[in-house]
Amino acid sequence: MSDPHVRRGIASTRLLCGLADEYALDRAVCLRGTAIAPALLDDPNAEIDAVQEFRVIANLIEALGARGVSDVELALKAGARYHLTTMGIWGFAMASSATLGSAVNVGLRYLDLTYSVNRVWLDHGASTACLVIDERNAPPKLSQFVVLRDMAAIMTLNRELLAAPVLPCSVQLRFPETAGLGPQLQAMFGCMPAFNSPRSHLEFDLQLFAEPLPQANELMRQSCEEQCRALLARRRGRAGVAGRVRDRLLKNPGQMPDMDAIAAELRMTSRHLRRLLTAEGTSYRALADEVRQALAEELLSTARMKMDEVAERLGYAERASFTHAFKRWKGVSPSAFRS
Repeated sequence: MSDPHVRRGIASTRLLCGLADEYALDRAVCLRGTAIAPALLDDPNAEIDAVQEFRVIANLIEALGARGVSDVELALKAGARYHLTTMGIWGFAMASSATLGSAVNVGLRYLDLTYSVNRVWLDHGASTACLVIDERNAPPKLSQFVVLRDMAAIMTLNRELLAAPVLPCSVQLRFPETAGLGPQLQAMFGCMPAFNSPRSHLEFDLQLFAEPLPQANELMRQSCEEQCRALLARRRGRAGVAGRVRDRLLKNPGQMPDMDAIAAELRMTSRHLRRLLTAEGTSYRALADEVRQALAEELLSTARMKMDEVAERLGYAERASFTHAFKRWKGVSPSAFRS
């Protein structure tokens, strides 16, 4: 799942501005209302938030839509620009994995380091597996764009990982077909999508995930994944009052104090604390979930603890409650995430 509150690198916005260049659209138009200085696009360490990138996408769609360019065309072209080499350490972690399946697992584990604003997970069937894309983190007007951009990027990344074209068995989309949409997508995916479906997904032959990757290197993968963990932890850090609350929750995640107790520690009323957190775009519950999710991912990825022990460490009285919460965060069960 991609957390919209996590800071994100500038690379995706730079790629979107590069797409604007292709249509001779001034970058100032793309950046209007975002508070992103043009010079920031050339800073590899620069970070923004999802709301700023949503504004860039909306500006791009509005400006080029006035010239007759469809958001479908823009989404597919944008997705084709997301190469492994543009994704930083996340891309190297995937490329050095042993198989396509292990690369996908690494990619999903650190999805918050990517361009995606969607929840994405792998749903296994008897002979196929689906990469499910849930766009409900995005503004409704941008939902089609962010789904198609992700799908086009998945096609690009799979092709680069295996050094060969990879086509899905089927494609499903939650939104309705519009004029010309079907043929454009059929040309991209090699099959006609099913529209108005319960969810959006790309379905692949399960055997494909066992394919070895040409650049596999276990030592490199371990090193890259360690860097991914460190970068994600830093981006999840917060400043201001939210940062103080998060730090307090991290001290003892198994016995988190309630908001009234934290407010008392900070010498303010719980009502005032709630207002301050709202002004910073978060809430006590969101911060508690954020801490538990980050620790759950870390424990499931690196510790040899039983699932009941992980649940207890995070303050859940029952394993079932932890499983339910984890599925809400990641779209899959803790055991599926670990495997």
